[in-house]
Amino acid sequence: MSTCTHTTVLLHEAVDALLWDAHGCYVDATFGRGGHTRALLARLAPDARVLAFDKDPQALEAAASIADARFTARHSSFTALGELPSASVAGVLLDLGVSSPQIDNPARGFSFRSDGPLDMRMDTTRGLTAGQWLAEASEREIAEVIRNYGEERFAGAIAAALVARRRQTGVVEGTAELARIVAGAVKTREPGQNPATRTFQAIRIYINAELDELGQALKAGLRVLKPGGRLVVISFHSLEDRIVKRFIARHATAPVDRRAPFAPPPPVLLRQLARVRPSAEEVAANARARSAIMRVAERTQEALA
Repeated sequence: MSTCTHTTVLLHEAVDALLWDAHGCYVDATFGRGGHTRALLARLAPDARVLAFDKDPQALEAAASIADARFTARHSSFTALGELPSASVAGVLLDLGVSSPQIDNPARGFSFRSDGPLDMRMDTTRGLTAGQWLAEASEREIAEVIRNYGEERFAGAIAAALVARRRQTGVVEGTAELARIVAGAVKTREPGQNPATRTFQAIRIYINAELDELGQALKAGLRVLKPGGRLVVISFHSLEDRIVKRFIARHATAPVDRRAPFAPPPPVLLRQLARVRPSAEEVAANARARSAIMRVAERTQEALA
């Protein structure tokens, strides 16, 4: 197991927002290294339950150190929320993004700061690695991924450079070489940001189907929450936050059907409670918290989504 440490972002704020029934069942849908889970268990009653999901086998190793009969961990994506009974859960927490142990371990391939293999898989037991995908994808596919998931305006130039490198000398060897190729294709750089930042983000999101799975998890989370249940989502970039914001807004309003304007409106399933950013003190202590946004909503009634 990796020895890298992880500082949980918005630890107390998330648990405060999530916990309203000390006897309920809660889901930490992205266990990571368990900071939120441990804080939650410390405040729950003896008959409460916490179920955690994580795709990363190393996260499951960390979960095995929690000796608490109220806690269960599953090696699974948070899309497994859909397997739980309807209206059975008091709270669902989604702490999105990559954990510090994943970023800081060069062998995982998430970062350009140290050279390592181009893996980028959250679940190292299955699926294509980033290197395998880059070796097979067309220039158009690479450009679309970098543009759509990285919001990178030089996506076309980056894709062309990657395919040219592949034609000349074979596959891209590792994270350092990928970062060098991207840097050579990016004409202007954002202050304080490595030119490869957006490309690494985009490839990681694509390899792990992060945005597709987020949409599935939000829908499943709404279904499994019981009335009064809390949905708490911490996101770290605009693509994630936009999905969460729109999902909550869509279910917190009752749209009028113009084809039947006098029909009873559909039920409002969520009530927006809060939008929270880390304090200046937290950002100063943990720079990786600076982009975090936490959104909180409450399940209003029993009708299924």
